[in-house]
Amino acid sequence: MPPTTVPPPPETFNFAQHLLALNAGRAEKAAYVDDVGTLTYGQLDERVRRLAAGLRGLGLRREERVLLLMLDCNDWPVSFLGALYAGLVPVAVNTLLTADDYAYMLEHSRAQAALVSGALLPTLAAAMTKSDHEVTKVIVSRPAAPLRPDQIDFDAFVQAQAPAPKAAPTGPDDPGFWLYSSGSTGRPKGCVHSHGNPYWTSELYGRNVLGLRDSDVCFSAAKLFFAYGLGNALTFPMSVGATTLLMAERPTPDAVFKRWRGGVGGVKPTVFFGAPTGYAGMLAHPALPARSDVALRLTSSAGEALPAEIGVRFKRHFDVDIIDGIGSTEMLHIFLSNQPGNVRYGTTGWPVPGYDIELRAEDGKPVADGEPGDLYIQGPSAAMMYWGNRAKTRETFQGGWTKSGDKYVRNADGTYTYSGRSDDMLKVSGIYVSPFEVEATLVQHPAVLEAAVIGVPDAEGLTKTKAFVVLKQGGKATEDELKAFVKDKLAPYKYPRMIEFVTDLPKTATGKIQRFKLREREAGK
Repeated sequence: MPPTTVPPPPETFNFAQHLLALNAGRAEKAAYVDDVGTLTYGQLDERVRRLAAGLRGLGLRREERVLLLMLDCNDWPVSFLGALYAGLVPVAVNTLLTADDYAYMLEHSRAQAALVSGALLPTLAAAMTKSDHEVTKVIVSRPAAPLRPDQIDFDAFVQAQAPAPKAAPTGPDDPGFWLYSSGSTGRPKGCVHSHGNPYWTSELYGRNVLGLRDSDVCFSAAKLFFAYGLGNALTFPMSVGATTLLMAERPTPDAVFKRWRGGVGGVKPTVFFGAPTGYAGMLAHPALPARSDVALRLTSSAGEALPAEIGVRFKRHFDVDIIDGIGSTEMLHIFLSNQPGNVRYGTTGWPVPGYDIELRAEDGKPVADGEPGDLYIQGPSAAMMYWGNRAKTRETFQGGWTKSGDKYVRNADGTYTYSGRSDDMLKVSGIYVSPFEVEATLVQHPAVLEAAVIGVPDAEGLTKTKAFVVLKQGGKATEDELKAFVKDKLAPYKYPRMIEFVTDLPKTATGKIQRFKLREREAGK
């Protein structure tokens, strides 16, 4: 249960109204800075209420879904909060998908309208022609070309409305928004989150663990359509009155460094939210800024467990810890985390106060410390369901507990160490081997940038480990050298029996390595 120091939201609670009310005294302060300009809290408040009035004026009704397909820019929070304020349900979707994916999401969500970036309009238009579900109301942010008569310009639409005088009288348990999970296989699952869920993540993690404050400038490499990015760049900073820097382009090292140095809007981030792959790429980049060039006081990592070596190197260079944690789309944000001033590199830290953690064996019974088990979480931010998927809902949301699909080990000091996804764990010679443990060891080699480990069957059908390795630019290493390197650091049975050098690894848009694609590649040989 949530700690008594965090009061529950009231019976009537609209999350957008809640955030606007928290910042009513900051009208002149910058809320968002994007590649085009600055949006103050006062302007944000007005535009959210104008958009809410406009959406209602289009005939959209309470709890109807609105597709939100938009690059990170100042129109994104206006769109998300405007829909919430109106009592509608924004369905925030990945901007890197195909027309077929969006056609499925339109049909699955039955979205009655779409808010879309001009650059993504052609893909959405293609999706609409493929879909049997008709969407007649398309509102376009920053059009890249002249709009058709049946398409609505976002800015003109917002400015034409009188601000809505009050928010829809929703409750904390009413459907607020959807996020699609980035499942490793099959169709994505629509996680339905309530108006109350982002309140809990903001209070329990953003405020009470990370200690964000109104003087912060937040910058997230993870985009707003991800659960991680939504907290980092919207719910957390707005809950404390901070400023957020948004970036539409891919978070390459050069793009990130430009913003760290204050090259956009003249503001330097004090808090950065990234992922292990991104940190590894930045540390290997020749243009890595000096400590004196940046204003960072806190950095966060999620998406995959952070190898200890990356955290140590980052701390050595910038004198700033990376606070590694694990969250999920189903739980909305991080529930297990290291803490500022209390970091155990190589672990994912301790349970976030307000969340309970259990590790269970295959028979459902708790495992002993030091033994790997399936991770279950109990906390107030769990999704309500997977829309239209009763079987998967029952499998994942079990009473008050949520099954994460991750394997963890609880250590003697109460920290937890990641052991891989439940379906990625390898049993070699009857003993579990964590792919992540082998990967984390391989990347300690000075020539290795990234690594991914999977199990492949040998001639007898027994599982053996195979590593796919990406070398740093100019790095050199042999297969025998890397095998010996791992044997020297881990139990001998854990070394990869095969190593293949590759130029890159398949990843999701969040930077997670897609081991299932490597398994499919091997199966097709």
